Amino acid sequence: MEVSSEILEAVEKTSKDKRISCTEARRLAEELKVPPRLIGEAANKLKIKIKACELGCF
Repeated sequence: MEVSSEILEAVEKTSKDKRISCTEARRLAEELKVPPRLIGEAANKLKIKIKACELGCF
């Protein structure tokens, strides 16, 4: 799945210490109007860990 530079930048900007919470990731997906899975792909590419996953989305 191709991840745009806009999504990569948004995920990197939202993360703190190479981590992003599940809630923040889902909110970001909603804001960018993309599936949560795409945010997960971006996080993987950036080596950012998604923490406190609530629904098993990532």
